[in-house]
Amino acid sequence: MREALTAAAARRVSRPAPLRQAVYDALTELIVSGSLKPGQHLVEAELAEHLGVSRQPVREALQRMQSAGWVDLRPAQGAFVHSPTEEEAAQLLGVRSVLETYSAQLAAQHAKPQDIERLWELQQEGMDALAEGDVERLVTANSALHAFITAVADNAVLAELISQVGQKVRWYYTPIAKPRGKAAWNEHALLIKAIAKGDADRAGEVMRKHTERTTDFYRRQIAAGASED
Repeated sequence: MREALTAAAARRVSRPAPLRQAVYDALTELIVSGSLKPGQHLVEAELAEHLGVSRQPVREALQRMQSAGWVDLRPAQGAFVHSPTEEEAAQLLGVRSVLETYSAQLAAQHAKPQDIERLWELQQEGMDALAEGDVERLVTANSALHAFITAVADNAVLAELISQVGQKVRWYYTPIAKPRGKAAWNEHALLIKAIAKGDADRAGEVMRKHTERTTDFYRRQIAAGASED
């Protein structure tokens, strides 16, 4: 685990934020980014050292993270990064598909010329990241494009619901960002074209198929991993 907690993983927690929340956020981000892998043993002392805090807030954060589905606490064994099951992935990504389909429909109805221009800029960022094979940049670009579509949709309740599943969607997407990348960004281009035309039905359909393909890809990956164990 020490090797994983270098570079981005070795960020020290800033004190201005409430310490418990800061530690929770830092550990969650390490999981989402892939610095801490599913199934990895989490040692309190090592985590505390790398975050520059005592073990107590780390222990409290791990307990909260168990409730949120990020961590598994096993009696007499300790804490481990949760390994999502196929069913968990299907449920979360299924909800995301419904929400983002509606988001795309609303975006097509509300998008202004400058919004379309910005979507193409975000699309180019993703294509550049894909060409470079930069997974972190690719995941960030993907999140930014989807987030901007949600912003254009201009529905506060929808945005709040999407934000609630957003972190775990990013967690699930990280390991498939490269193998899914070319097809996903081609689908993004079709989506932007539909939004630019103001075609809500078409935008919703493209987004629905896009998110469902991502879900199917992720589920196949889980199944393949299980067969190798």
